[in-house]
Amino acid sequence: MSPTRRLFLALALACASRLPAAEFDLASAGVPEIQAAIDAGALTYEKLTRLYLARIAAYDDAGPKLNTVITLNPNALETARALDAEFKAKGRRSPLHGIPILAKDNFDTADLPTSGGCFVLADSLPYADAPTIKQLRDAGAIIIAKMNMDEFAHGGLGFSSRGGQTLNPHDPRRHPAGSSGGTGAGLAAWFSPIGLGSDTGGSIRGPASANGVVGIKPTNGLVSRTGIMPCVLTFDTGGPMARSVYDAALTLGFMTGVDPKDPLTRNSRGLGFTDYTQFLKKDALRGVRLGVIRDLAGTDPEVDRVFESALAELKALGAVLVDPVKFPGIAMANRAAVMEPIRVTEVKQNYADYLGGLRPGFPRTIGDLADAGIKLTAPQGEFLPHPSVYKRFKVLAGGPPLTSLTYTSAKQHGMPAVQGAVLGLMEDNQLDALVYPTRSRQPELINPDTPNIVDRPPTPSLTSIANVTQFPDVQVPAGLTAEKMPVTISFLGAAYSEPKLLAYAYTYEQATRHLVPPATTPGLPGEKFTY
Repeated sequence: MSPTRRLFLALALACASRLPAAEFDLASAGVPEIQAAIDAGALTYEKLTRLYLARIAAYDDAGPKLNTVITLNPNALETARALDAEFKAKGRRSPLHGIPILAKDNFDTADLPTSGGCFVLADSLPYADAPTIKQLRDAGAIIIAKMNMDEFAHGGLGFSSRGGQTLNPHDPRRHPAGSSGGTGAGLAAWFSPIGLGSDTGGSIRGPASANGVVGIKPTNGLVSRTGIMPCVLTFDTGGPMARSVYDAALTLGFMTGVDPKDPLTRNSRGLGFTDYTQFLKKDALRGVRLGVIRDLAGTDPEVDRVFESALAELKALGAVLVDPVKFPGIAMANRAAVMEPIRVTEVKQNYADYLGGLRPGFPRTIGDLADAGIKLTAPQGEFLPHPSVYKRFKVLAGGPPLTSLTYTSAKQHGMPAVQGAVLGLMEDNQLDALVYPTRSRQPELINPDTPNIVDRPPTPSLTSIANVTQFPDVQVPAGLTAEKMPVTISFLGAAYSEPKLLAYAYTYEQATRHLVPPATTPGLPGEKFTY
C-alpha cells in the first residue's frame, strides 16, 4: 500500500471515529427512530418484531400479567422477514413499512379472529380486512396482535368474556379504562409504538389517559367505520393511539379516505389529509386562544393539580388561556338528552347489519347473541361469564325502531343543537380550541368481586361531547399524580381541525416530555444499543 493510500485511510478512520454514535432505545423509539436504525443496518424489521414479541411474553403472559392481548399474530415474524426482503429489493413502501401495530379486537382482520371480546365470536374470521386495516397493511404495517377490550365496547374497565381483565401497567391493581383498554395498556408497556382504538363516548381517550399515551378521536367521517364492529354507529369512529404525537399523526394519515360503504366518509372529501405530520411544529401554541374547561373540577384533586400545572406549561409556550369557559347546559346534558335515545334505538340494527355479514354458524341478531352469552354462567376454559353485558343486550334487542320520533328528533335536532352550542361557545370567546383534563379522576382500583359489571356509576366525563358534536379530540400526556398515575389533557376543536389540534399537542409534548414508562415493564436485554 502506498504512503498516500495509507494516509487517506488513516484520515478516513480518524474522521469516522469522531462521528457521533446514535443510540437506539425501544422505550423511546418512535417510527422515525426505528426507520433510522433500519437505514443504518443496525436493526431489521424481524429483529424489531422479535423485541416487541419478547416484551409481550415477559409482561403480558408473565411478570405483571397485564393481559392486554387476545390474539397474537402467528405470522408476524414471517411478515416482518418478507418486509425486510422487500425493503432491500425495492425500498420502503411508506414510513409505516415494517412497523408493528396493536389492533383493538373489533377491527376486522381476515387472517385473525375478530370477536369484540366476546367468547361467542371467538372463532369468527372475517371475510376481509376493515378498510383501515387494509390501508395500514398496504403501507407495510404489521398487525402484531389483536387487543383485549370491553365486550362489544360496552363498558369502561377493560373486561371481556374472551380476554378477562386487562391490568394497568402503571399500577396493576387498577383498570386501564375502556373500551380500548388493551390497546392503551399495551402501548404504555411499549408492546408496539402504535395501536388502534375505537371511540363511541370516550373509548380511545379514556384508555389514552389512564395509561398515559397519545390518542386521537377523529372527526366522525374522517375514518371509515366499515369493518369495525359497531357499538352505536352514529357516534362510532376508529382512530390511532400511539406513544408519541408524531406517530399518531402519521398513522391517522393512512386511515383517512372516502369509503363507498360508509356514507359518512363522503363528508370528509377534500377536508382530510394523507399526511398529518406536515402540520407538526414546535411553536404552534404561540398566540393560540384556548378555552379552559373546568366543568368537572373537584372530582379528583390530583387530576386538578396536574391540569393546573399543564395550564401553566401551555401559557409558558405562548398560549392565551381564556379561563374558565363552561360548556352550555345543552352540551352537558347531551348523554341523557341525545346519546341515550340514539343508543337504545340503533344498537339492534347496527348489530344485525354486522352479524349478518359473518360466516355461517354465528348469531345473526343481538337477541340471539344475548341468548348465547347468557348461557355461560361459570368459567369455561379461557372464557369467563359476563352476564351484565348480555342482559343489557337482551333489553336493547327490544329497542324502538329507527322510525321512532324520539330517535329521529335526537339525530336531526338534538345533535345539531349540541354542535351549535359548542361552536357558539368557541365563536363567542374567539377560541381556537378547548382544553380539559381527559379523565376527571384517576383509574379506580379493580374490584375482583365485580369486574364484569357494565351498569355501574360511570366516571364523570366530558369526552362524549366530541361524539355528539362529531368533533375531533386529541390527547397528550400531561404528568403524573402523587400515586404515579398518568393524566392527559385533551384538545377539542371544530370538525376537521385535526391539523391544528395535532400541532398544539405536538408543541406541548415536545416541550414537556411527560411520557413515563411504567415501572412494572422495564427494558429487556437487546432493546438498547449504540450504532
